[in-house]
Amino acid sequence: MPQELLLQVSPEIASNELLLKDYLSKQIKVSVSEFQHVAILKRSIDARQKAIKINLKVLIYLQGEPFQEHKIELPDYKNVSTAQEVIVVGAGPAGLFAALQLIELGLKPIVIERGKDVRGRRRDLKAINVDHIVNEDSNYCFGEGGAGTYSDGKLYTRSKKRGDVTRILELLVAFGASGDILVDAHPHIGTNKLPQIIQDIREKIIECGGQVLFETRLTDILIKNNEVQGIVTQNGETILANKIILATGHSARDIFELLDRKKVFIEAKPFALGVRAEHPQSLIDSIQYSCDYRGEHLPPAPYSIVKQVNGRGMYSFCMCPGGVIAPCATSPGEVVTNGWSPSKRDQATANSGIVIELKLEDFKPYEKFGALAGMEFQKSIEQKAWHLAGETQKVPAQRMVDFTQNKVSSHIPKTSYVPGTTSVEMGQVFPGFLSQILREGFAEFGKSMRGYLTNEAILHAPESRTSSPVRIPRDAISYEHLQIKGLYPCGEGAGYAGGIISAAIDGEKCALKIAEVLKK
Repeated sequence: MPQELLLQVSPEIASNELLLKDYLSKQIKVSVSEFQHVAILKRSIDARQKAIKINLKVLIYLQGEPFQEHKIELPDYKNVSTAQEVIVVGAGPAGLFAALQLIELGLKPIVIERGKDVRGRRRDLKAINVDHIVNEDSNYCFGEGGAGTYSDGKLYTRSKKRGDVTRILELLVAFGASGDILVDAHPHIGTNKLPQIIQDIREKIIECGGQVLFETRLTDILIKNNEVQGIVTQNGETILANKIILATGHSARDIFELLDRKKVFIEAKPFALGVRAEHPQSLIDSIQYSCDYRGEHLPPAPYSIVKQVNGRGMYSFCMCPGGVIAPCATSPGEVVTNGWSPSKRDQATANSGIVIELKLEDFKPYEKFGALAGMEFQKSIEQKAWHLAGETQKVPAQRMVDFTQNKVSSHIPKTSYVPGTTSVEMGQVFPGFLSQILREGFAEFGKSMRGYLTNEAILHAPESRTSSPVRIPRDAISYEHLQIKGLYPCGEGAGYAGGIISAAIDGEKCALKIAEVLKK
């Protein structure tokens, strides 16, 4: 029988197969020559002590023990070109994994996506970065693959109870992701590698008889007797189906407005909002690893921090080691920040959203907008930031210590945010209560992470698209909208997910529910 071991080793041993085998041979008192195969099942970093260790879970196969390399393969997808059709609105992770699940269940997905295919999006990303031009249908949030494709590809989730995380990770590996994502405690594909995987998923959907329609924006949902009949697109085309998965993402404001106009029940949802803080990666390494130089065997250090400040949670969000800050506006006249890392996480800076929990009562000045009050609150801050920074895609910026002291920074160094920054006192961007919590919170962060509170850190504002400001309510059992039959709100935009993995799981769940109904 293969032996399973839990062990702690140095980063050097963990990163060198020969050194690891030598270490294991001493642990189990068996010669390395007797080893047939060593499988690493789980890997994580323990940086709590000065001597940093790597936690490993390994399985050792000795000579003569049955061993077969486990090859992860795609399910046996059938051709569904003549099967019953289901409309999937949105080609983010929720929509794409819903489409794959529908095919597996013998149904034909018709995926419509307002943006361009994953390669075509790149021109529009260049336009917003270099020319400050925002394409409302093709940007960091909209387009094939959704918001995660060009803003990081992080695959870890706290939503373990929501579904089978391993299944989603294995599907990604089968479509070309590194097997490391099945091993690492905080798996990450990287913005440079994810586009090819997304393209391969789309090609599989089409190969199996599904449809994927780009630059096709939903402008109306056909409803009769509180039941969906189909959709209308921006060019006037009608697509009929009595089952629709609505997976449009957390930034599809026009969809929220459409539902509100049609008196389809939606509700305001609390979310979190703040700034994106950028530090030198070497500084974060020194804080987290308690060393001047992390060496070649440790990855760029991440961090995670949570504080309660004045009765509000203030926490790091979407932390990007060795990453950059990106412009994520979806309309002209607003600025929005987010962060991403390439697969090697080899950039000189680390960035993270630092955000504060909002409450429904915070949206009271916008109560005339009803269920859209939180969205209008969010929009007002993004528009104010755009105005204060000079009405381009530059964002307001301030050194961290200067912000805590209400001082305008005399000079903002060049940061990873390509469109550029404008020195602004951040208190002008946010309502007074948010500015005060941020100031006090950064002081608390500095006590927990010595060196974190520094003027080497540059704050960029706002980080405002942490999750949807609207929930599209659905039945907990059937996943159908509470009012409209055949409508399945799904993923981040509907308020039921918070990242690539949880969105993909939710997409699969909606597809399964539809199949249950159609196959009765």
